[in-house]
Amino acid sequence: MTAIHASDLYDAVNQWSPSDDFFLEFLTKTPRPHALDLGCGTGEITLAAAEAGCEMVGIDPDLPSLQAAEAKPGAHRVRWIEGTSSAIPAGTSFNAAIMSSNVVQAILDDAELATSFHDIASHLKPGGRLAFDTRDPDARGWEAWTKERSHRLVSLPEGEAQHWYQTTQVEEETGLVDFRAHEIAEDGTESVQPSRIRFRSQDQIRSMLIEAGLAVEDVFGGFRSEPVGRGVGALVFIAQRP
Repeated sequence: MTAIHASDLYDAVNQWSPSDDFFLEFLTKTPRPHALDLGCGTGEITLAAAEAGCEMVGIDPDLPSLQAAEAKPGAHRVRWIEGTSSAIPAGTSFNAAIMSSNVVQAILDDAELATSFHDIASHLKPGGRLAFDTRDPDARGWEAWTKERSHRLVSLPEGEAQHWYQTTQVEEETGLVDFRAHEIAEDGTESVQPSRIRFRSQDQIRSMLIEAGLAVEDVFGGFRSEPVGRGVGALVFIAQRP
């Protein structure tokens, strides 16, 4: 799968949704905030926030995703950086930071995630806030990742394609879940992309945030402030630097 195709597919599968509305509203609550999007991917929220007047820094370890973001209209408004939280520019401080699209789950190692939270906290101004989402393990979302339940048609520049997810292995004790993203192109060509993510409990994440020096302000079960367990199977955290 080419880098360009992978970025096009990502954008086609992950179209604008209520989660994007939530994070955009979070970023724009402060007039002209200086904000960080860590794990910005192809930059949809980053660019929307920049267009709305935020001074944005977008950081992601995947260079092809960043290149796709930089090729989009309005990309000149954003400072794009390849890397992880360690790449946050020294001396930079933010009013707000986000880690959207369940990017927390892509950080498999607990120590690495703890470091990410600590790095963000150290660059937030007093009163600055962090928002992020991660899937609630109690919702067992991986059970819906089957061809029967996740199959969809997506429109790509080269034509319409079939797309679905298939869970291949679950380690409930560690929260590690392996799955494959399947794609069948219009010409019948099939590609399979294996991935691994990690589910963590609300208590695990709370402990990491507190250890990083952040106070947990709210935890929701969805992007319309639903209680945990009564939303969309998410844990939506808002934390603040005291």
